[in-house]
Amino acid sequence: MRHPARLGIALTLALATAGCSAAADPAPTATAPTATAPAASVTSCGRQVTFATPPTRAVALDQTSTETLLELGLEDRLAGTANLKTKIPAAYQAAYATVPVIAPKIATGEQLRAAAPDFVVAGSTDLFTKDRAGTREELDALKVPTFVSAVDCPRRNPPGRTPFELLFSDYENLGRVFGAEERAGRLAADQRAAVAKAGETASRVPRGADRPTVVYLYSVFNGMPYVAGKAGLPSEMSRIVGAKNAFDDVDEDWPEVTWEEVAERDPDFIVIGDLSERGRPGDSAAEKRAELGRHPVISQLAAVRNHRILEVPGIELDPSVRSVHALGLLAQGMKDLGYAR
Repeated sequence: MRHPARLGIALTLALATAGCSAAADPAPTATAPTATAPAASVTSCGRQVTFATPPTRAVALDQTSTETLLELGLEDRLAGTANLKTKIPAAYQAAYATVPVIAPKIATGEQLRAAAPDFVVAGSTDLFTKDRAGTREELDALKVPTFVSAVDCPRRNPPGRTPFELLFSDYENLGRVFGAEERAGRLAADQRAAVAKAGETASRVPRGADRPTVVYLYSVFNGMPYVAGKAGLPSEMSRIVGAKNAFDDVDEDWPEVTWEEVAERDPDFIVIGDLSERGRPGDSAAEKRAELGRHPVISQLAAVRNHRILEVPGIELDPSVRSVHALGLLAQGMKDLGYAR
């Protein structure tokens, strides 16, 4: 038997506690979303999206959007999901099993239309292209409203809003659309509290030039490292816990760099994104550690020689409902490495 009302709070508690592998069975929480909620109107990436009644055949074009909607207890409103990149967390598996998979990878326009959606949700704008699901304009012409995460639409957002606040605004806007405001508000509040808790670490970290620097190693492909740049969520995570992303001068999410550039930055510590479940060469944390250890220059960095390396789930370094968990691991790791006094 599925328990959608308990599903969301169970994972939220797990995310808010760094390093926690399982949450205790929680108390009942907000009532389930209703399909008869009043009309709602939200703005998504510069486009007004209005509903007379909540969607009942939504399609999520990526795993991030799917997990957000499952967290909100909306599996019964999902007519399809696509582009699964890694394993679904245990807390979502029962609900996920009820959702049709319209495409194992990126959905095409034909696959999307076959699902007869009344709403399409995506974590990134690049899923709405002519050679993928179709442009937002094309779907508008078919009377199918679309939603893109505010995190992937920086030029359309109010200035000064952090990536986490944009992520929380996604929860709240989707809550309005589906008539699940109470559940969405609770999720946003719980995750804001998790961010604030992680931020307590910053008050115990040296300021200014003494602030520790970190390199986020996301992937190693053909022997070349991919690291977090200025535009990715890890830069904001670093700021929250009092560290500095060593590649903040590169205005990309995950740029390819050289090992020599990593050595030049000589980070105080390294965060490895474990992408073992994705299964590509160089994805696992073990492979990345091995690469660090055998490189003639990188192996001599103090961060490598002194084992100042943290591991976090790689998927959690991109904006998603899971990202506060990686933030908690980072904050705890800073303490364990002695950077937080």
